[in-house]
Amino acid sequence: MSAHVLKAAELLATAADTATPCAPIRELLADGDLDAAYEVQQLNTERVLAAGHHLVGRKIGLTSLAVQRQLGVDQPDFGALFSTMALVDGEEVPKGRLLQPKIEAEVALVLAADLTNPGCTPDEVRAATAFVRPALEIVDSRIAGWDITIVDTVADNASSGLFVLGDSCVPIEDVEPVDVAMQLYRGDELVSEGTGRDCLGDPLHAAAWLASTLARRGEFLRAGDVVLTGALGPMVRAAPGDVFTARISGLGSVRTSFA
Repeated sequence: MSAHVLKAAELLATAADTATPCAPIRELLADGDLDAAYEVQQLNTERVLAAGHHLVGRKIGLTSLAVQRQLGVDQPDFGALFSTMALVDGEEVPKGRLLQPKIEAEVALVLAADLTNPGCTPDEVRAATAFVRPALEIVDSRIAGWDITIVDTVADNASSGLFVLGDSCVPIEDVEPVDVAMQLYRGDELVSEGTGRDCLGDPLHAAAWLASTLARRGEFLRAGDVVLTGALGPMVRAAPGDVFTARISGLGSVRTSFA
């Protein structure tokens, strides 16, 4: 592992620990070197696990064309979900918990079986899924001003922050994720909307991409994991005092607020 990878991981970890965003880390890595960026991510994943926290699933990022356009990238990425990142439906995000949060609404899958095939298909994802839940992902960046490329966001755990799962657990047999429609409200104002088709064409397709990508790296999605399949519409900045509610057809609603 290169000294540059170690330095990038240290900068991001320090930014998180001190609640002080750092400069972009892409200067430390070769242009477009996603393998090195995932090495950085893995180093900081190991830090979190060594601190006694545990992995509860994975998130897929950059699945919406709208979000890809916002960040100037053309492919998805993935990050880890830790036990420390989960909020219950309606829970308030404490002041100072995040650095520069944004929010997006997603379809979450809860797996009943492992996914280990490096050629995983959407049908395999469907067969392995127990429940589908409405979700909010509160993304964050340890990099100042969200001045990121795909290398920066991959290294920074795909710009993960927190996530909120709605209370409803809908059997996969009762919903077609590709057909859902989403509306995200700040208070009474509609601030983002989209459909299942805006998530890599189908949230199940996004999850199959994730399962395949992980399997090729020798990692696997496991029974019980939560999979945040990716944004259904543009992400929105969050400010103190904001209250957000997402409504996803067939799945119900999910809510959070910011202290």
